[in-house]
Amino acid sequence: MTPVSSKQYADDVSLLMVLIDTNPLFWSSTTTSFSFSKFLSQVLSFLNSILLLNQLNQVVVIATGFNSCDYIYDSSLGHTNQRAETLLQKLEEFVIKDEALNKEDSVDGIGSSLLSGSLSMALCYIQRVFRSGSLHPQPRILCLHGSQDGPGQYVAIMNSIFSAQRSMVPIDSCVIGSQHSAFLQQASYITGGVYLKPQQLDAMFQYLTTVFATDLHSRSFLQLPKPVGVDFRASCFCHKNTIDMGYICSVCLSIFCKHHKKCSTCGSAFGQPQINVSESNQKRKAPDN
Repeated sequence: MTPVSSKQYADDVSLLMVLIDTNPLFWSSTTTSFSFSKFLSQVLSFLNSILLLNQLNQVVVIATGFNSCDYIYDSSLGHTNQRAETLLQKLEEFVIKDEALNKEDSVDGIGSSLLSGSLSMALCYIQRVFRSGSLHPQPRILCLHGSQDGPGQYVAIMNSIFSAQRSMVPIDSCVIGSQHSAFLQQASYITGGVYLKPQQLDAMFQYLTTVFATDLHSRSFLQLPKPVGVDFRASCFCHKNTIDMGYICSVCLSIFCKHHKKCSTCGSAFGQPQINVSESNQKRKAPDN
């Protein structure tokens, strides 16, 4: 076996962190024929193709549930001969455990997945790889997400995005839901990743292999899809609506569309809203007679 040079290792070898949305509320609400089993079979074929592209490639899969998230597969642990069986068994155990959790302990109760938790777990794993030595695979994160955005996770997700940007880890997004994800649009734009919403879900494997299978070095030679527009607006924590202007808590950075006496997130007391400067000057200035 010929030795692999450090330059080839740095350019061609990838560490792919795959975040799979397993939210049962999302998959049960889909009206199309694209079921979770079909989706999972195409994802497994994609993961196998990543490992076949380079024998040094590494794949880590994190399940993103309604109440929790967890590692369900790591190719570096030696499950070479029983790759699919190991992943499916761990996934089944995770789904059962996630559904058994109390719904009252969920993130925001509107059917969103715990995306902030899975992003944090992926970044923690990548940081361990960074600290293991100077020679390591090029990491990137791929979010296979379908659930709606959870406004209560806004701060945690933005912290993860900025952490990934600082570590130069791109976040790729493949949105399989009916609507675009503003959180993932911002994540891919800020970190330099690829955002894609497939038009034909039955061709998911083709989308994954042609767009998201490319390593970071090869992306400079390819014309990958670029987002038409990115929604940078935030969602208010009170009514879960996307707003252009609002009130921000200076303690926990929660966002509200209207003024409140108390922050519903951290309990901090708010002061009275300041009067517009122009209106204040007009009230103070007496008319000239």
